Amino acid sequence: MPEKIVRARLDDQSRLALRMLVRSGMTESEAVRTALVEAWAARDTEEALRAECERLMQDKEAMAREMAEFREWEEITAPWPD
Repeated sequence: MPEKIVRARLDDQSRLALRMLVRSGMTESEAVRTALVEAWAARDTEEALRAECERLMQDKEAMAREMAEFREWEEITAPWPD
């Protein structure tokens, strides 16, 4: 049983999203809980990727290797068709 009850005023976009999730078979509570967990997971992943990028950018040798590899791939990759 959930421990906390949350109330929120929904804007039009949130109301539409909730309606779509409920139409998919979820209750309103399930839809809100699912959306919160998915948003947290996405943000957690985004923050982890950002931190890894920042860490790698500080490593000048790693950046030089990555750029060299990128240039190599550019040279051997066929041009993108127009």
